[in-house]
Amino acid sequence: MTMSQEIIRDALETTFLDYRLSRGERKGLSRLITSHASSQSDRDFIRARSFEMARNAIQNHSENDASQIIGWLEEITKLMVHLERDPSSSTNRNEVYFSPNDHCVHRIQQLFNTAKISADVCVFTITDDRIRSEMIAAHKRGIEIRILSDDDKSGDLGSDVDFLKRQGLQVRFDQSSYHMHHKFAIFDRYILLTGSYNWTRSAAEHNEENFLITHDSKLRTEYQNEFNRLWKLYS
Repeated sequence: MTMSQEIIRDALETTFLDYRLSRGERKGLSRLITSHASSQSDRDFIRARSFEMARNAIQNHSENDASQIIGWLEEITKLMVHLERDPSSSTNRNEVYFSPNDHCVHRIQQLFNTAKISADVCVFTITDDRIRSEMIAAHKRGIEIRILSDDDKSGDLGSDVDFLKRQGLQVRFDQSSYHMHHKFAIFDRYILLTGSYNWTRSAAEHNEENFLITHDSKLRTEYQNEFNRLWKLYS
């Protein structure tokens, strides 16, 4: 946990004491997030920590308290949405990653680790076992994962796609003599990752590749529509 995340964690826990987010607390937390949550990993941490706090508290409290806890969580969620829609907010930044280095794979792992609902993955091939492990862990947590990949590459030595399918993840392959060469993913219908980066050890350790992470709603919608089209096409 980074120092920024520790500061935000402490602030969240303070507002959680009475299960309500007052106007003053909202303003203070907004300033704190704007100052300290400059990266997507920090924002993902806020969401994950908020849901974790609410979930743990609900298990040990009365129905009336549970309603208040959910209300607090809704307020935190609204605050994050507002900050990310505000062009002046530092939480609206896009992220760019370049390989070779492990920052790329670690960021992809983190996106699966913090996913709350779903991950739609459309990639040429998957051979990096570190990513495979996080995908399986997310699936076991109940995250809906759909994978579109190239049929020819699925048979390559080291390919993880068939293994993921055997683990129960939803997998479909293109049905063409040409390649399904996309490399993009959409997390929670909210976060788009796209670029040249292949989900392989070679990409992490040797290749000059890149990907962009963005919350841009127009771009995300275009990619989601394309994923849905291909998912239906290859059913």
